Order: sequence, then C-alpha cells, then structure tokens
Amino acid sequence: VQLQAFGGGLVQPGGSLRLSCTASGRTFSSGTMAWFRLAPGNEREFVAAVWRSGKPYYADSVKGRFTVSRDNGKNTVFLQMNSLKPEDTAVYYCAASNSIILSSMREGGQYHYWGQGTQVTVSS
Repeated sequence: VQLQAFGGGLVQPGGSLRLSCTASGRTFSSGTMAWFRLAPGNEREFVAAVWRSGKPYYADSVKGRFTVSRDNGKNTVFLQMNSLKPEDTAVYYCAASNSIILSSMREGGQYHYWGQGTQVTVSS
C-alpha cells in the first residue's frame, strides 16, 4: 500500500493551496482518509479527515479555512487550504485506515498507512 501526496509549496499569507493524496494497493472507500501536519518544534497535529460516510471533520485551527474531500473512484483525498497563515507552515501528511473508530479519528497512531509528506510554507 502506498500513499502519495502532492501539492505543497510556498504561498503568501492569505493565499491558497490544494493538496491531494492518492492511495494505491488498497481501497479506502469504506475507511477514513485524513491529513495531519508536523511543524518544527511541535507535535504531529490532526488537521482534517473524511469519515467513511463522507462527513468531514476539522481541527478548530483550520475550520472555516480548509476543506477536505475525497474521490472514492480515484482513492484520493484532497485538502483545499484557503486564507493560509504563517502558522499553517508544516509538512502535511496524508493517512488512511479501514479500521478507525470515530472516537480515535484524530489520533495519528490509529492510522495504518501514511504518505511521504509535502511541505507547505506560508511566508511573505
């Protein structure tokens, strides 16, 4: 199983980026696909996830600015990031699992599969 994330880059504050992550080797249409991020000096942080029902969940810090979605036909999860702030700077990782329970969705340790990470830098 392989997850490949794309779309990171350098953007000015207030700008937008769209990340995508495609899974191969296994389908996650009935599982959970999520995004986490890791900034220097910080612990890994939950960003957003799409539950198997399709319902999205967000960290409070990104609610209203980020939108997570999925295309089950392409086994892909997206993260549209708008109104980016310098504090959004981090390496963003996608994760997936077919056995997450709702109460553990925000816990990175519960995910079995991870992408390689893509750098997002918000700076003027």
